[in-house]
Amino acid sequence: MFRRVIICALIVVATSSAASAQSPKVEVAGLFGYTLADGVSGDPYKASDGKTYDRVDPKDSINFGFSVGFFLNPSAQVGFLWRRQPADVEVSGPSAVTNLGKMNIDGYHGYAAYYFGDPDGKVRPYIMGGLGVTNYGSFSFTTPTGTKTTSGNAQFSSTWGAGVKFYPSPKAGVQFGVQWTPTYIKSDAAGWWCDPWFGCYVVGDAQYSNQFEFVGGLTFRFGG
Repeated sequence: MFRRVIICALIVVATSSAASAQSPKVEVAGLFGYTLADGVSGDPYKASDGKTYDRVDPKDSINFGFSVGFFLNPSAQVGFLWRRQPADVEVSGPSAVTNLGKMNIDGYHGYAAYYFGDPDGKVRPYIMGGLGVTNYGSFSFTTPTGTKTTSGNAQFSSTWGAGVKFYPSPKAGVQFGVQWTPTYIKSDAAGWWCDPWFGCYVVGDAQYSNQFEFVGGLTFRFGG
């Protein structure tokens, strides 16, 4: 699944950039930062340790990744972005908090960005948005009855951000920004909604796992 997402994103990016400019510029960035993360709540569950849990969260931690972007014109860019957050997984309840283990959270997103200011300027603010998937990797944890392993889980997600890039030279620069990645996890029944035309049906309360990221990186430009 992830290969299909990546291949489709790169095909769209390459085709669009080739068609819209004779000398496209390519920008590659190595990224590093810190993520504030949260998870979701659920029905209370009494575990084998005798404690009751009703929430699971990835803990805040570093993130790293890379991006590849193609300028369609001096201000518009499309590309692909990958980020990884290695995080501890924590389950909690009314009177209990337990660290289960470590999990990798990977984001795979195609994105579009718009840059403000002079294309040849040394400072360029930007905004961006993208669509893709967030993959919650498998991890092992110990219980009173032995070691168990969870399976990975991929969910649709979007990502939104803004920041600024500084170019001390035409071919290299640094960037600083913030990014928000909400990932849909599940919907809980929130009650009934009745309509005179369509009758009554259950409505859901969607729950998202959010990643708020502070991102920095080194940027290199090619072509043009």
